[in-house]
Amino acid sequence: MRAVVVGSGAGGATAARELATRGFEVTVLEAGDPFKPFTRRLGWAKPLRRAGLLGSERTITRVFPHMVARKSSEDLVLVRGVTLGGCTCISTGNAVRGDGALREIGLDLTPELEELEGLMGVATVPRDLWRPLTGRMFDEAEALGLSPTPTPKVVDLGRCVSCGMCEMGCATGAKWDSRRFIEDMRRLGGTVRTGAAVTRVVLEDGCARGVLVGRERVDADVVVLSAGGIGTAAILKASGLPARDSLWVDIVLTVGGVLEGARMLEEPPMVWYTSHDGYILSPYIDVLSHWFHAPWRTVPIEDRVGVMVKLADEATGAVGADGTVRKALTAADRARLKEAVALARRVMEAAGVHGPFVEGMPNGGHMGGTAPLAREDVPAMRSSWLPDGLWVADLSLVPRSQGLPTMLLTAAVALRVARTIAR
Repeated sequence: MRAVVVGSGAGGATAARELATRGFEVTVLEAGDPFKPFTRRLGWAKPLRRAGLLGSERTITRVFPHMVARKSSEDLVLVRGVTLGGCTCISTGNAVRGDGALREIGLDLTPELEELEGLMGVATVPRDLWRPLTGRMFDEAEALGLSPTPTPKVVDLGRCVSCGMCEMGCATGAKWDSRRFIEDMRRLGGTVRTGAAVTRVVLEDGCARGVLVGRERVDADVVVLSAGGIGTAAILKASGLPARDSLWVDIVLTVGGVLEGARMLEEPPMVWYTSHDGYILSPYIDVLSHWFHAPWRTVPIEDRVGVMVKLADEATGAVGADGTVRKALTAADRARLKEAVALARRVMEAAGVHGPFVEGMPNGGHMGGTAPLAREDVPAMRSSWLPDGLWVADLSLVPRSQGLPTMLLTAAVALRVARTIAR
């Protein structure tokens, strides 16, 4: 049987690998180009950053086209990885399970999560590789009763050079990304096309029969959409199918402080985290805010301290058939962010970090919820309104945000979907 998988991130690569393992003739269609890590020197840009002359967040896409940053409202920027490997190539390599929202509807992905943890090589970063300040903040969080825990990661520490720039691509290949699963699929006879943006699903007699890439028709017996909460929703709507206007994005806001010589970029980002009601805190330097957010301009990166708030936002976004997105912070989002920011600042101050404290640029990078599973959909692993032959295998299936890293969860969902297709 022929299967077309749209997207090559954690969901698409995992589904494609599994389908190829089970004898399907698999073609992966990726809208972006092959990935290359960002390796340019940015010394020339420092004077422009201080003067506020770098422009908007769109500038980062001009110099690093794999990272697409666009505003979905006046107060929120959405960041997507559009490249072979998708967002896994511009992630920080976290592998938290984060499956609570699916357990609530009766979906237990424990077998898939355990299998993937073994395949990806999940481990934590030893404390002797943390910066001293990061260790002090961990201790202070523990003293405050916040129960910090080391973050599970998919990083080969023997190859990691602690450059702190995971989101710009891993130049040493230390960080796992989904291109490894794509290579597995290729060895099993599958094919990949980059620069192949799918515009819609071909529907005949109420069944999916393939997809359109521009005007070209690519036929298939099975179509799997793994283009993320935005890309999948846009394709569904362009195909006349009712994707839900319930997009969530896991809002990130980084609290910035100052400590001379902190040098937080000289360690892997997010080496520990604390869990709270609807958000986590984790040490992190927000590169997007450093370069493009005015309140961050006065402090050099060597002295900047950051603690990330990753928030479970309300699922209120809408995606158009042309890929445009409407998504803004709600009053409830703002209230929880205010609480989280105060707690982050408390941890930082206890560890010796001083002001001026500034808030980063609110941004979202985990898009989901636009084709959500309901409890009755779990056995079939597909939303009941999808036509025969069409499946979704990405975060679009997850009903709500959890404010947690999502790479491992996405892969586990896709693995279950692919195995359900094969059955």
